Amino acid sequence: MPVLLFLIDTSASMNQRSHLGTSYLDIAKGAVETFLKLRSRDPASRGDRYMLVSFEEAPAGIKAGWKDSHATLMTELRNLQAVGLTSFGQSLRNAFDLLNLNRLISGIDNYGQGRNPFFLEPAIIVAITDGSKLTGSSGVQDELHLPLTTPLPGSELTKEPFRWDQRLFSLVLRIPGHTSPDPEPMGGVPLDPSPITPMCEVTGGRSYSVFSQRMLIQCLESLVQKIQSGVVINFEKTGPDPPPTEEMKYGPQSWHSCHKMIYVRPNPKTGVPVGHWPIPESFWPDQNSPTLPPRAAHPQVKFSCVDSEPMVVDKVPFDKYELEPSPLTQYILERKSPHTCWQVFVCNSAKYGELGQPFGYLKASTALNCVNLFVMPYNYPVVLPLLDDLITVHKFKPPAKWRQSFENYLKTVPPYYITALRKALRMMGAPNLLADNMEYGLSYSVVSYLKKLSQQITYLCHSPVSFSFRTGIKTTRTAEPL
Repeated sequence: MPVLLFLIDTSASMNQRSHLGTSYLDIAKGAVETFLKLRSRDPASRGDRYMLVSFEEAPAGIKAGWKDSHATLMTELRNLQAVGLTSFGQSLRNAFDLLNLNRLISGIDNYGQGRNPFFLEPAIIVAITDGSKLTGSSGVQDELHLPLTTPLPGSELTKEPFRWDQRLFSLVLRIPGHTSPDPEPMGGVPLDPSPITPMCEVTGGRSYSVFSQRMLIQCLESLVQKIQSGVVINFEKTGPDPPPTEEMKYGPQSWHSCHKMIYVRPNPKTGVPVGHWPIPESFWPDQNSPTLPPRAAHPQVKFSCVDSEPMVVDKVPFDKYELEPSPLTQYILERKSPHTCWQVFVCNSAKYGELGQPFGYLKASTALNCVNLFVMPYNYPVVLPLLDDLITVHKFKPPAKWRQSFENYLKTVPPYYITALRKALRMMGAPNLLADNMEYGLSYSVVSYLKKLSQQITYLCHSPVSFSFRTGIKTTRTAEPL
């Protein structure tokens, strides 16, 4: 169920007129309407949620939020007026806070217990602005700055204001006031040189520099295609490069580091993504720690270029995610090695050793048309042979020696994997190998704090007065639970 949030520049400079005779604000309103029409052609759009945020100060800038209807959004869109400053940073922060409001109640971020790609709330922010100088109460700004402090409870748990399933795309209107005698350049739409572009790119999105109505329609059609269910991951090479092959020519090593999505497809029957294993945290949980270390929005996944044998054991579940095309996927596909894989790691995820143990691998598809990330049980090269023996050799009646090996393996696994392991063993038909009272690794104070945050957000959602004044989120009627 994607969330599409439109962030509209309502600063005074949006009153400027293009050679079409319409103001930039009117062009922005028309762009939103065209986007909605294009999106409505896809049957999947029936599950979309739409939000509208302007550059006004909160709470007035929140024009349509979680509980507002499509009709409310359209009415608020038509009523937008261009007055005030280009307060892009504060308005963008308000937009992220609005998107993140529900996450602590639903628990999809799963703080301290591994990141589950299948727990997601994909969101796209479409910002429409004229790219004028960024202004605020302190004057003109050369760079886009988002406020570090926010009244949203729990925001300190993530270093950035966004999450791995939220991307920012910006349409920067550059349509001139007079018709140009030069022919319009054909081809792709360029990135905009404004300070907004780096912010788009860091979330996994991009900016578009729009010079004509034709380019605007081209951008909107492109944006509709960007509505994908997935999460953004930083992939980085560790260790030496693989030996070159005769067919491959070495160029710029852009594949060493890629900031791209993995697609999280919904189950065709239920419409909801299904998965089994998390991507590990970048720390080993400490039951004595009163707090959690802040988490980076995008996990840092290291891949080793040492060819390994792909491992899959019948009856043992695994998760498979296709990577968004990138220099990394192109490089792997050009190697034409669909029967080997590259292991993936998260640094500091193990109790000992900086690199950690492998939690899965990257592998080209057999048809060499895409690259997939396989997410497995933590330290899968050790546990999969054990589980294979459990099934094929011991027929689910393991001897003492096998149990000892399994217990030794468990000591190397982050404690938050126990729940997923228990479910997997139950699916395999071996439900009694893990005690129900095994610890999960979080201290009592951390568990209590996370529970308190959920209750606090729930209270804010039920209380119109505190909701407006404490979080800056607009309430125009008695608030309902999300």
